[in-house]
Parts: sequence; C-alpha cells; structure tokens
Amino acid sequence: MTVLVAGASGATGRLLVDQLLNLGHYVRVIVRSPDALPESMVRHDRISVIKASLLHLSDTELAAHAEGCNAVASCLGHNPSLKGIYGHPRGLVTDAARRLYGAIKVHNPKDPVKFVLMNTAGNRDLNEPVSFAQKCILALLRMLLPPHADNEKAGLFFRTEIGKSDEKMEWVVVRPDDLIDNHEVTGYEVRPAPIRSAIFNPGKTSRINVAHFMATLIIDNQTWNRWKGQMPVIYNKAN
Repeated sequence: MTVLVAGASGATGRLLVDQLLNLGHYVRVIVRSPDALPESMVRHDRISVIKASLLHLSDTELAAHAEGCNAVASCLGHNPSLKGIYGHPRGLVTDAARRLYGAIKVHNPKDPVKFVLMNTAGNRDLNEPVSFAQKCILALLRMLLPPHADNEKAGLFFRTEIGKSDEKMEWVVVRPDDLIDNHEVTGYEVRPAPIRSAIFNPGKTSRINVAHFMATLIIDNQTWNRWKGQMPVIYNKAN
C-alpha cells in the first residue's frame, strides 16, 4: 500500500509515518522542511520526501504526487504561535483537504481512495448535542481563533460537500481530545461522538494513539468499514 501523508513533520504526523513504515507500507510525504524529519526516516527505502508547501504546489504537481496512492492522511495543523494562529494561510486544513481531494479525482481511481483527516474533539459533528454554555464558547472561538474555524470548515467539507456516497474517495475525520505526548501506544477507546465536553471537561489523547488509530484505519478494512463517513472521537483509556 502507498500512503500520501500531509503534515508529516508535525508531532503526530511523524508518528503516523513511522508506524506505516514499520508495518511495511510505502509512504510519500509533503513537507516544507525535510530537516524536521528524523534522519532515519528520510533515509528509509520506502519513503519519498517531497520538499514543498502543499498549498503552493500546482494542481498538476499535486496530482502527480497523489497518483498511485491507496490512501491519503492529513495531520496538518496551525502552529501554536501568534503567526501560526493569526497568520496565513488561515484555511490551511480545509484548503489542503480540498486540493488533495481534487488531486485524487484527477486519476479516476478504480477503487475509492481512503482519506483520513486529523481534526479535534472541539469540532462538533452535525446534530451532536451541545450545551448552551459550550455553544457560546464555540462561537467565540470561531470568531477569535482562525484555527478553530478552519477545523470546523474542514469537517463540514467532508460531511456536506463530499458526503458518504463519493465513488472516488471515502473518508474518516479523527477527533482527538486534549493532546499529550507518550512514548508508546496505550489503551484507547473510539466513540462515535464526544462523551465529555472538550471545553469544560476535556479528556486526554496521546498523539501516538492517534497515529496508531489513523494507521489502523488505513490498513485494516474492518476498522475502516466501521468508521468510514464518520467523525469518531478518540480518548486514552483511564488507567
């Protein structure tokens, strides 16, 4: 299997690439700075490193990089800095998803390509119940924090523009809660919807568990068929 990964230089993206390589798959990564990747990863014989900003690639270039890929994963996110939060591109996650979808469709794949997007539990799916207080906070976040609005728009892009019946691409939007670092995969649970408030009572989700779930979705058809067309939420299991 060949997987195209966007955001591979990020904290979760690197873990996802590492897991895919360890499982014997071929990986293409699009990164602005290959120096951000571990040297052992860059030297791996099953990885292709494309030095570029995804949004700066032409449609033809991006389509060429997507050709032959069985799956696409995006771990893109905004850097937690003033420039990363309020600078451009403000629609990084959504714009990248749109362009990758377009690149997939160009090749008219015989079998649907899997697309896994890393998002956030702070982004509610359609028709999920939200308390009045949380609605107020989310409205403020939407206005004051462009990355939150970007994550919401990305979820809506898959839910309302692509939908569940696209013949060229199937998708899963993975929603971790409060992200933490861990050195190894631990027990975790996956839910169809949040079981706690991401604002008032967030759970913990380790990045390596997110990477493990994303990799499992990509390579395991049973897991994929369970969650495709949905926005599952992932939490670490309590000790």
